[in-house]
This record gives sequence, structure tokens and C-alpha cells, in this order.
Amino acid sequence: MALFDRLKDQAKNLQQQAQGGRGTTTGGAGHGGSHGGSRGGSRAQLVGVLKTQLGSLKTELKSGAYRDASMAMCALVAAADGQVDAAEIQQMESLILGNDVLQNFPPEQLRTRFHKHVDQLTRNFPQGKAEALQEIAKAAKKPTEARAVIQTGIVIAGADGHFSQAEQSILREACATLNLQPAEFQL
Repeated sequence: MALFDRLKDQAKNLQQQAQGGRGTTTGGAGHGGSHGGSRGGSRAQLVGVLKTQLGSLKTELKSGAYRDASMAMCALVAAADGQVDAAEIQQMESLILGNDVLQNFPPEQLRTRFHKHVDQLTRNFPQGKAEALQEIAKAAKKPTEARAVIQTGIVIAGADGHFSQAEQSILREACATLNLQPAEFQL
């Protein structure tokens, strides 16, 4: 899928910028190497590249604003289609707790914040969405954190191998909230 190839290329460029241009990222397959019939491979590579990029920023991503904005972003991604079932919550929680960067924070803090937003989104989606976007907006003060929130959302959204239009729409709204251009993330 062209979107995933563009996201992968953008992630590589962002990672190189974050590392001060110290060479290329892992993988080395390039844009054309994963194109063709292996859309699943392209998605997996994208998620891997973004995880690597976020991992390289792990020491910078320790603030409460990043933690809270990331949990709000994860809840929005989980509820992007307007509903969240128990299996989806469990899968999302596993992804959150297994995320290298989010391991900067105690698991119970992450669970509490994630479930707070999921509960709000489940009870009243428009109000819950507004509250989650307000939480996300707090990360706008630090551009590295703001971009990391979007990247975290993309990693979480793409982890199941399916990046839906609803998830892309939520991510575009989060970009606007953080004063970032969705095109920067090929959204």
C-alpha cells in the first residue's frame, strides 16, 4: 500500500534527523524493496521503523505530558471506529505495556490513564474525544514529544496490520491539535 511505503520513508527520514544524520536506519530495503505484493511486510517494517525511531528518543520522552497524551492517543485509536470491545482493550493494553518507550512509566499509571479515556469515549464519544484531544494538546509545547505522540499513535494503529480510515482521521485530528502538518506523517 502506497500510504505505508510513504510512512516508512518518512519515518526513516525523521529517525535520521533525530540521530543527527548518522547514517541509515535498519532494514535497508528501501522504498521499492517492500513494494509489490507484501503489504503486510511493508506495514510491519513501518511499525518497526517507528518503534526504532521512538526508541532512539526514549531518554527524552519521560514527561507526564508525553505519557498522558500518548494514553489519550492510544484510547482514540482504539475507539476510532466509534466502539471498543473487551478484546480490543486487552490487545491495546498489551501493546502499550510492551512498548519500549512507554516502559519509562509505571504500568499502573499507563493503564489508569488509558482506561479513563476509553471509559469516557465509550460513554459519550464526542465528549470523550474532545477531552482526549485536550490531553494531547498538552504535548504541543515540546515538538519532539508532539511528534512522538503521533508516531506512538501510528505504531499502535498499525500494530494489528490494519490502518483504517477512521484511525487515519483520528491521527490527522491529533496532528491539528498539536500544530503539526498531517503531511509530515503522510496522513
